Amino acid sequence: MDADVIVVGAGLAGLVAAAEVADAGRTVVLVDQEGEQNLGGQAFWSLGGLFMVDSPEQRRMGIKDSAELARQDWFGSAQFDREEDRWPREWAEAYLDFAAGEKRAWLRQMGHRLFPVVGWAERGDGRADGHGNSVPRFHLTWGTGPGVVAPFERRVREHVDAGRIRFALRHQVDGLVVEDGAAVGVRGTLLEPTTAVRGAPSSRVGVGDFELRGQAVVVSSGGIGGNHDLVRKAWPARLGTPPARMVSGVPAHVDGRMLTITQDAGATVINPDRMWHYVEGIRNWDPIWDNHGIRILPGPSSLWLDAAGHRLPAPLFPGFDTLGTLKHLRATGYDYSWFVLTQKIIEKEFALSGSEQNPDLTGKDIRLVLSRVKPGAPAPVEAFKQHGEDFVVADTLDELVAGMNRVADDGVPAVEVGALRGLIEARDREIDNDFTKDAQVTAIRGARRYRGDKLVRVAGPHKMLDPKAGPLIAVRLNILSRKTLGGLETDLSGRCLTGDGSPFPGLYAAGEVNGFGGGGMMGYNALEGTFLGGCLFSGRTAGRAAAQDVG
Repeated sequence: MDADVIVVGAGLAGLVAAAEVADAGRTVVLVDQEGEQNLGGQAFWSLGGLFMVDSPEQRRMGIKDSAELARQDWFGSAQFDREEDRWPREWAEAYLDFAAGEKRAWLRQMGHRLFPVVGWAERGDGRADGHGNSVPRFHLTWGTGPGVVAPFERRVREHVDAGRIRFALRHQVDGLVVEDGAAVGVRGTLLEPTTAVRGAPSSRVGVGDFELRGQAVVVSSGGIGGNHDLVRKAWPARLGTPPARMVSGVPAHVDGRMLTITQDAGATVINPDRMWHYVEGIRNWDPIWDNHGIRILPGPSSLWLDAAGHRLPAPLFPGFDTLGTLKHLRATGYDYSWFVLTQKIIEKEFALSGSEQNPDLTGKDIRLVLSRVKPGAPAPVEAFKQHGEDFVVADTLDELVAGMNRVADDGVPAVEVGALRGLIEARDREIDNDFTKDAQVTAIRGARRYRGDKLVRVAGPHKMLDPKAGPLIAVRLNILSRKTLGGLETDLSGRCLTGDGSPFPGLYAAGEVNGFGGGGMMGYNALEGTFLGGCLFSGRTAGRAAAQDVG
């Protein structure tokens, strides 16, 4: 036996599971097809947002949250409607208890810290009992994604030094070892060493074979977002046809291999059609991986148009309803849409998802963070504005529309300057009063009643054609592949289940590969800050259960 427990996947969920197993005095082999430079997986690249309920940070910002309100929002968003949602429902209940309970204290005792302003993500579909967050719950990690990964990487490395954890990196798992119906190890291909930087594609040239054996296997290998063929294959009809072209929000190694391998061994996959892809993706002008896309985290003020220049209907405003907007845009027949905005809006409202796009927060540089309140867009946003192929900047609307049509796809009707001018002028007339019939202007004013949005997130209402607010900016928005919301079905101990609903002896799953819990604890919609939190909670659960069950 090589170790008590084999953990497959060294992303956040895998690091958490491995640390928990070793904390219990068991030994672990941590397996990954990438090199040591990719420890932490996709979590490293994230903005580090965490969903928490009724936190001290919320209360300091004047937010009244509760477990009851969070449950209303979660289940209104999840919309569970299938027989196989039994375990996802139970995981959702357990995770809500965690998010409203020990989550913050558990992280804090490991040195994790939060940015004091709570963000308001996924503001919803306009219904109290529908999709979305009724209050701000997006707690930004001080240190972004690397700040989330760091406590668990530290714990794992301490166990490596103590001999309880061993890395088996550049080990590509090709199959599970199953004996007498129980998972007892993994086998696969040794890959040649790589010097590829974190996130960049690495070689798949094999130099040998391996087999690792233990008493239990925890699969924590991530989702399918880096494999667009699998994304299109799983794409549900309710979201329209899959896009012919999209950008990738995750590296190529997020390939879904282990999902298929584990299913082939006899574990059950449920809800494969539930997925989470963004509609505000921009092509990275300085890419790390192939087809590298970055998501704009928008405030609510940009005018959102489809590819042909038609305004999206209420309540499909920036930052409100991700999959509702995706469904609407797929019905247009075009693979992209537009934000039209002003310099005043971009300075206050544009943030870019990703640790590398937020050097102030990632580097814990207070002086640099404070510079965000100064005039001008944040440096990474300004770099995209200057170099990004999806950005058009102009002093006049005629010039802006001409630029938009230059970067449009072939076969898409040209944006008409007269129609767009009429649309913007009608919107601008609604700014003269504190009351309005324009639902987006109402939403902007409502957002600014929250102190955090008024301070750092939402620009004051202004006329878009006012030269003092310029220049005008248009941003072409591509569909950005990201998360798998379904996956391996697991019980509340993280044990994989077989077709008859019984546990698969010795086999556990954690993280995105099991829909962040149960095979899809978020149902059809995410509330944001829940992906990292799901990795933390499911990794902890599976690790503790595996450690307890091995002899």
